[in-house]
Order: sequence, then structure tokens, then C-alpha cells
Amino acid sequence: MFLTTSPIKSIKSPIEEDLLRFEKHFKKSMKSHVPLLDKITYYIVQRKGKQVRPMFVFLSAKMWGEVNSSTYNAASLIELLHTATLVHDDVVDDSNERRGFLSINAIWKNKIAVLVGDYLLSRGLLLALDNDEFDILKIVSQAVKEMSEGELLQIEKARKLDIKESIYFDIIRQKTASLISSSCAAGTSSVTDNKVAIDTMRKFGEKIGIAFQIKDDLFDYGTSSIGKPRGIDIKEKKMTLPLIYALSQSSSSEKRHIIKSIKKHSTKPKVIKEVIQFVHEKGGIEYSQSIMQDYKNQALELLHKCPNSESRESMEKLVDYVISRKK
Repeated sequence: MFLTTSPIKSIKSPIEEDLLRFEKHFKKSMKSHVPLLDKITYYIVQRKGKQVRPMFVFLSAKMWGEVNSSTYNAASLIELLHTATLVHDDVVDDSNERRGFLSINAIWKNKIAVLVGDYLLSRGLLLALDNDEFDILKIVSQAVKEMSEGELLQIEKARKLDIKESIYFDIIRQKTASLISSSCAAGTSSVTDNKVAIDTMRKFGEKIGIAFQIKDDLFDYGTSSIGKPRGIDIKEKKMTLPLIYALSQSSSSEKRHIIKSIKKHSTKPKVIKEVIQFVHEKGGIEYSQSIMQDYKNQALELLHKCPNSESRESMEKLVDYVISRKK
């Protein structure tokens, strides 16, 4: 389930045993009495990603205390929520592929995929309630709210293609950064009541979460294979930072042409290729990379306020990995 490439292996070093125990804890938290659900959740578990969010949970916890049962509950709650949102996102985006494999909706259709996402979310909430993890539940519930708001804001703005940078950052802070922020805050909250520590890690998670999403947005304009189709944001008329900046650097006629092409022909390969080339020519890639680097630096400034330890060193490596990963 976990990658064995050297960067990830080095990052996991202080929490390797914790992650192995978490894997069992997570599988148990997904169990159901319905055979179809067990079949689908087994499929999900076998195709899990790099487990970045649980790494944020465990490293945050270990930076401020000793990993305990609350930490495992926090990591499982975060991962159940994250998995639920991925299942629902594939339905919303009408995507048939996830990490190079068929998505749940592609195999079992939308109705079942939506119900599976609902089940995973409910399992996470019950896990917290059954173990009296009210502080962690509050942290994660806020993320659920913000993720929904971020998605809806993005859909609303996609209709007009009028997103400014400030709106873009509102969207990604809610849609992506909120869950990474919650991972760090929940992990810290599982081992300490220190409000300053919890808030520092929340802010740290938000900064690196924004950098994480900018990196994802850059993949859409890249050239290497990442396990999902290129130009998907263009097809879905999502205005991400590379395109927003490129439009800001173009003439009125260029801007009108690109926006009109996306509005009317966003799924055509010729248009997708033209938009990608336009973004590269206008410096959208370099600008987005510089903003991503700024957020990384802000995250590291917050991290350096935390006690020095092997776990903090691993967290720094995880920050580097977030913006240097190839997929």
C-alpha cells in the first residue's frame, strides 16, 4: 500500500510502525455487513495512494507528544473523509479513472458511488463519536464544510470564467488546504491541549496545502504521465493559477479568444492544446511555481517554530516532497 521510493521511505522513518498499525486500523474502520460494500472498500484499499494526509497526522502528533489511540482515530477519520470526497469528486467530475485505475463510478455506476462515499463519511463520523473524539471531530467537520463551499464556489465561478487570483486562493484554501490543515491540527490535538501548538500546525497545514494544490494544478499543463488525463481542468472549465496569470498578461483580444474557446469548446483536443501552449507562452507556469515556493517557505517558517526533532525533520522532507513530486 505504501510507496518504497527513497523520498517517501525517508519521510516515513520516524512513523513507519505507526503507519503499519494505522493501515490495519483503517481497514477495520471500513468494514461493513453488506458484501457489496466490502467488495468496493477492498477495491479502494488495494488502490490507495501515498497516504500523504495520514503522514501529516502522525508526524504532527509525534512533533508534540506520543502517538496514541486518538492519533489513530484522527488519521482514520481524515482518510475516510478524504476517500469519501475522492469517490464523490469522480462522480461530480464524471471521471472514469483514479490513479491509473477505473474509478468506483466507472465500475459500479454513479448511484452506488455516491452511496459508498456517504457510507465512508458516516463511518468516519461514527468512529469519532464512538471514541469521544469531540475535539478532533470539530476540527475535521470544519474541513467538510469548507471543502463543500470551495467546490461550490469553483462551480459557480466556472460558469463565467471570471475568477481572480483572490477567489482562486479562497477556493483552494477551502477545497484542498482545509483537509491538510485539519490533518496537522487533528494530529497535534490528539497528543496535546496546547492551543498555540494546534493553531501553529493548522496554519502550517493550510500553507503547505495551498502549495500542494498549486502543484496539482501545474500537472494539468505538464508533459509527463501522472495517472490521469491531461487538460482535465480545461475540459471542466476550472480556472487555476497558471491560466489566471496567463490571462492577466494577455491583450483584450487574446483574453476574449481564450475564454470563448474554453466556454464553447473546452473538450476539444485542439483547444486544450492551444490553451496549454498559451499558458506556457505567457509565463503561467513559472509564475505559479514561484507562488508555490512562497507558500512552501511560509510553511517552513511556521514549522521552525516547533520543537526540533526527527519528526520535524521528516515533516520538512514531506514539505519538499509535496512540491517536487512527479504525480
